[in-house]
Amino acid sequence: MRILLVEDDRETAAYLVRALREAGHVPEHTADGASGAEMALGGGYDVLVVDRMLPGRDGLSIIEELRATGDHTPALILSALGQVDDRVKGLRAGGDDYLAKPYALSELLARIEVLARRRRQGDGDVVYRVGDLELDRLSHAVARAGQAIPLQPREFRLLEYLMKNAGKVVTRTMLLENVWDYHFDPQTNVIDVHISRLRAKIDKGFEEPLLQTVRGAGYMIRDPRR
Repeated sequence: MRILLVEDDRETAAYLVRALREAGHVPEHTADGASGAEMALGGGYDVLVVDRMLPGRDGLSIIEELRATGDHTPALILSALGQVDDRVKGLRAGGDDYLAKPYALSELLARIEVLARRRRQGDGDVVYRVGDLELDRLSHAVARAGQAIPLQPREFRLLEYLMKNAGKVVTRTMLLENVWDYHFDPQTNVIDVHISRLRAKIDKGFEEPLLQTVRGAGYMIRDPRR
């Protein structure tokens, strides 16, 4: 899983990043509230782990801003404030879970897994739509402007992930982990080859291209009319 950790304590952050990597996750860390909000709003994370008291802005305001945009990425709040009122305030701000310090690492990892599992179970969209492109997750049918587009299984998974994150930049790391189930970069051009094949199938012959390369960042699928 791709996890955003917003934690200003260096030792704690280094410890958590190492533990998350050892557990097979892909953590990204920032130490202040402003950059944490910017990264979280960029999307693409499976779970957010946010310290409550941060320099720049507090963790609760980050989560509140996310929820205001309609982003429901699961968020676990870490805080030295562990009274009932503190936990209630965190949950009402949009947090999905609240863990008071000090905590056991095993409990933190377990809570992250639970939040990710809830999200997967709650992901009920059957049909994804971007412009005139449609993908049916149950029938594995893909069509653009009513024209059926046959895809290989890996191409379908790639398109499904891109459409699930429509309008957001999807990085190479995200694709390797979520489409190829790699937790490392094999240093091959496998992503480039599949992106090229997918682009030829969903964009060739149509007036408006949907699949874009974001130079130096990754890929994005979006409706150019919006």
